[in-house]
Amino acid sequence: MKASIYNTSAKEVGEIELPEGIFDAKRNDALVHQVVLAMQANARTPVAHTKGRGEVRGGGKKPWKQKGTGRARHGSIRSPIWRGGGTTHGPVKERDFSQKINKKMRAKAVATVLSEKLRKGKMIFVDSLSFKAPKTKDAKATLGGLAKIAGFAELATRRNNAALILLSKHDVAVVKSFRNMKNVMVDEARNANPVDLLTYRYILVVDPKVSVKTLTERLEK
Repeated sequence: MKASIYNTSAKEVGEIELPEGIFDAKRNDALVHQVVLAMQANARTPVAHTKGRGEVRGGGKKPWKQKGTGRARHGSIRSPIWRGGGTTHGPVKERDFSQKINKKMRAKAVATVLSEKLRKGKMIFVDSLSFKAPKTKDAKATLGGLAKIAGFAELATRRNNAALILLSKHDVAVVKSFRNMKNVMVDEARNANPVDLLTYRYILVVDPKVSVKTLTERLEK
């Protein structure tokens, strides 16, 4: 299967042959859902924490003697039934939310999402992207130029989660140019994952011959 390659002025400058195993994978919503949930769970950092009776301060002395007072027996004023005592069954920061994701599952999920993006016309292959110096103005102009491609008008107007730009290699000037644009994320193709691919409406693959080769080597191992 083939796809068109564009320059930043929205002109078609060539074609690229895409591997069907990555860009024409069968849709599998259940797999993608499972991998995305697992990734989000692995990214969770437990913050909520309540103190049990062994963590709250005080309560070292027995409130009153065991017998002869007519009152119920107690061993500590920090028991959960006392005001200021420990919490029972509350959230604790030691909780582990992590889930295991097999490499093949993750790779298949990436291929599935890439294939769906391509089928729905939400992916652009850009021949190159470079800036002499970091400039947000140039970054906006680049998106404005690519927005002229049929079906990608929202690249220039969408406020949130407009585009994920996948580079063949790290480029400081490009990263810094788009850094102030909260609706765009820049990353390397080798780091592509289902969560980011689904978060952004459009996918821009820069230097496609190298980027696609990187994806192929990573996903078809």
